[in-house]
Amino acid sequence: MEDSYTILTLSPGSTSTKVAVFRNTQQVFKSNVRHDPAELAQFDQAKEQLDYRIAAIKKELAANNIDLADVDAYSGYCGGMGPTVGGIFAIDDTVCDHVLNGGFNHPAILGAPILHSFAQAHGKPAFAVNQPDTDELADVARITGYPGVYRKSHVHCLNQKECAIRYATEIGRSYDDVNVIVAHVGGGLSVAAHNHGRMTDTNDVLEGSGPFAPNRSGDVPLMPVVKMCFDGAHDLKEVKNVIGKTGGLKGLLGTDDAMEIDKRIDAGDDWADLVFDAMAYQVGKAIGGFAAALDGNVDGIVLTGGVSNDQRFVSKVEQHVSWIAPVKVYGGDFEMEALAAGALRALRGDERVMAYTGQPSWDGFAMEGAIPAVE
Repeated sequence: MEDSYTILTLSPGSTSTKVAVFRNTQQVFKSNVRHDPAELAQFDQAKEQLDYRIAAIKKELAANNIDLADVDAYSGYCGGMGPTVGGIFAIDDTVCDHVLNGGFNHPAILGAPILHSFAQAHGKPAFAVNQPDTDELADVARITGYPGVYRKSHVHCLNQKECAIRYATEIGRSYDDVNVIVAHVGGGLSVAAHNHGRMTDTNDVLEGSGPFAPNRSGDVPLMPVVKMCFDGAHDLKEVKNVIGKTGGLKGLLGTDDAMEIDKRIDAGDDWADLVFDAMAYQVGKAIGGFAAALDGNVDGIVLTGGVSNDQRFVSKVEQHVSWIAPVKVYGGDFEMEALAAGALRALRGDERVMAYTGQPSWDGFAMEGAIPAVE
């Protein structure tokens, strides 16, 4: 009979903290602990919210008769760890010191220290699973044609890897033994090539590369944007917002709601149909490109994220890529499930738990020479 473990997972956001409790992989409790913006406003820095959030989480758990002493392991979304390989890290003082003092001012940095406080109080382990700054890119995938500008990995790592692991298990293989292309299509959109357990190529959802998304611009021709930046009519905030918040479907159609777009298409809106088709087309092109990056050795294509619940979108993507490999859909986001599954693998000894050193997985090219003069 399998051992049964109780695992607490959490993910801090800007104004709330998601908390869940699992018995092995079965969720038994879930809450989105909301934090009053007026109370958060008293803190200048995200790290100053630590004690406040710990108290709020404990209050919510106590109200639901959940005793932290009964938890076997704690697992969370831990921002601010810098670029590392993917996998499971033990949360310790080194992790907490790094994220709290690394200069990154977002509540995601509180994941590790919140969990560490619980673990220290009850003598149980705490884990960071496929932390959000995971960077496993192959060197060849980093090079761009703009000297000194290199690609980094900002991707939906936790959900990407969880879905790739699920697909590998479903076909009777291990994650380290398959090549899978995963497209996460939510508000942001990331497509990644998973090559025997590592995400060796992907677009960058923060810096504005890849297919356009429900509210992000994705790749666009550079020169028109450069001209906009210097024409005096557009400021930095406006341009950055189009790249990361108001571009994509939102900018082209005025909404990033796939259900609303479906209704427009069904009502005969040809422009909505074309734009939605274009997003699926670009996702298909990205998948095809990563199939080339994997030398055509693709065991499966996975579609995930909220928009992957939309059958019209899924059908359009399948039309472009089903010839490459079988397509599997895991619609939605499995962040908390992924955190629990990672902790369970660690507790059972199925995956190695790494010690965090703070040393980045990539910090530039040591062999980069002087830029030659242009003739």
